[in-house]
Amino acid sequence: MRLVVDLNRCQGYAQCVFLAPDVFALNGEEALRYAPCVDDARREQVAGAVAACPVQAILVDDAVDDAVDDVVNDAVDDLPPAALDAHR
Repeated sequence: MRLVVDLNRCQGYAQCVFLAPDVFALNGEEALRYAPCVDDARREQVAGAVAACPVQAILVDDAVDDAVDDVVNDAVDDLPPAALDAHR
């Protein structure tokens, strides 16, 4: 899943850091750092962080992941079978 944080909206309350410390961190007292691409195993932690953000600055963008998957799958489907055999 892909995360987008509106850093102009973020006020540094750090609720996300407490709920998903593997994804979010404070750099200094107020600057937020985060991993923009997060594996699905952390979905529950990230959902808690999104819900806890008092200014709603965190957005989970699953549509981007789905679109990328569709493009990759379409590209693989268009390859001749011999091209796939070379990589197995």
